[in-house]
Amino acid sequence: MSKTIEGPSGPERIKSVAIIGTRGYPSYYGGFETAVRRLAPYLVERGWRVVVYGRPGTTKDHDGGRHPEVDTVVTPGLETKALSTLSFGLTASLHAASWKPDVALVMNHANGYWLPILRARGIPSLVNVDGLEWEREKWGPVAKGVFRTGARFTARWGTRLVYDAQAIADRWEQDFERFGDVIPYGGDPSSPLPVPEGLESGQYVLVVARFVPENTISEFLEAAEGLAKRWPVVIVGSSGYGGEIEERVEELARTNERVSWLGHVNDDRRLFALWQHAGVYFHGHSVGGTNPALVQAMALGAPIVARDTVFNREVLATAGEFALPRSEAIEAAIWRLMEDQPRRRELSAAAKSRATEDYSWESVCDAYERSLTRLAERSTQRVLVDEHAQHSMEQMTAERSGALS
Repeated sequence: MSKTIEGPSGPERIKSVAIIGTRGYPSYYGGFETAVRRLAPYLVERGWRVVVYGRPGTTKDHDGGRHPEVDTVVTPGLETKALSTLSFGLTASLHAASWKPDVALVMNHANGYWLPILRARGIPSLVNVDGLEWEREKWGPVAKGVFRTGARFTARWGTRLVYDAQAIADRWEQDFERFGDVIPYGGDPSSPLPVPEGLESGQYVLVVARFVPENTISEFLEAAEGLAKRWPVVIVGSSGYGGEIEERVEELARTNERVSWLGHVNDDRRLFALWQHAGVYFHGHSVGGTNPALVQAMALGAPIVARDTVFNREVLATAGEFALPRSEAIEAAIWRLMEDQPRRRELSAAAKSRATEDYSWESVCDAYERSLTRLAERSTQRVLVDEHAQHSMEQMTAERSGALS
């Protein structure tokens, strides 16, 4: 349920941030939620007051890592494919406006519609625009128009923007003439984990993705039928709302004993083990920028075949192989790599090195804090100026009253 949050007061108050646009804390749903699980405790440890907004029934503390000083607020909304982001974003923005944090971190440009609410209350916003949502195949013309308009609102009303890849930043500069900060996602390295039950290390093909067309799942499923003749294929993910792709995955796993569908895996340790021991991980995402799953797979040393996009090439550079989004091309690229163990060892080492140097959570969280601090300090200075002006006015009024008496 929604709860009352009191705004900070006085010149010695700590900096405060409201995080809007995720499913809550701690949640294991997607990239935004992964980022918040790392960023919220980081900010608290550095003296921030952090309030994370979320949705009913979407948070669980699977690994006991929830920071007790991160405040959470659940607001109402409509849990549907088309309206969930907009409706929960609206109620969270209204609630944040009621207590007026120093700064709001807003995830997803679809929430651009509600940025004027924050602006009206003098709350600066740092907006992670996410990917190019209006280009996703899963949306119809009306939804694409809604997202495109949301992007225009974000460009107009967002105080400062964050892009998770340089290629996304380039598009926003081109389309909306807005610059900002490039802050990617991070990955967690891990000590060696046990081989997942029923599998042999280095001898299975893995895909981890939400079941939407732009993640190349349909093409991968066609490739999987051929790959499964030689190696086990493990599929992790779901659509969240059922649908044709999920039905195809279920049918393939039911009729082919060498194909396993694990659904959505919330346990990081289990998911990390799957990446760590995969012979090849296929990454088919095409529309986002820096994808959290890709960075995490790199940090764990998975040999990677990725869909050939400007975003995946920016993240992987030379630390992966690439394939066009056709089933035969995907199957051939995975097959070649599965049969080339020296190349797999080479790519594994390169991916780990690149993740450590360029995609650590420490550097990601530090970059967010620097951006938030700049906005919060501007907000605090404005409040202090207003308080000084109000005090001067009260003092002048009192002096006039005294003179008249």
